[in-house]
Amino acid sequence: MARAWAAFVLAAAGIFIVDQNIKALFLGGWRWESECMSLILTYNRGVAFSMFAFLGPWLKWIQLALLAGVLGFVVHGGYLRRYALPVGILTGAGLSNIFDRFLHGGVVDYVAWHCGFDFAVFNFADVMIDLAVAWILLIQYLDHRKEKNRANP
Repeated sequence: MARAWAAFVLAAAGIFIVDQNIKALFLGGWRWESECMSLILTYNRGVAFSMFAFLGPWLKWIQLALLAGVLGFVVHGGYLRRYALPVGILTGAGLSNIFDRFLHGGVVDYVAWHCGFDFAVFNFADVMIDLAVAWILLIQYLDHRKEKNRANP
């Protein structure tokens, strides 16, 4: 179990540190633009596509409670060994975005896609959250297939 905790903590800390350092570049004024993509500083006061921005300062507390709930479920449910890395990635990315809300009043976003259509503005932590969720779903799918194959040889 110590190995799972180490993997979890290292993944969470690593993602948090990388994300905050990337954001520091944009907070320092760095930017880059091309025909299809802009790397520019923006603040998202809501969640995906600025949803729930009307919650204002309550949003950071709600997100913190949701993340704590996920961690509580994983740890107390005995799932940490199985999901240490993806949950560590999810936690580090989630904490980094929540940290932004406390420090800057919104999440620091910087990748804007605008080739053919305007897409949402996002950041490294958002991508890592998507990766972690996909990883967890893949583990679940593969486990389900294994169980199904065992039941029907």
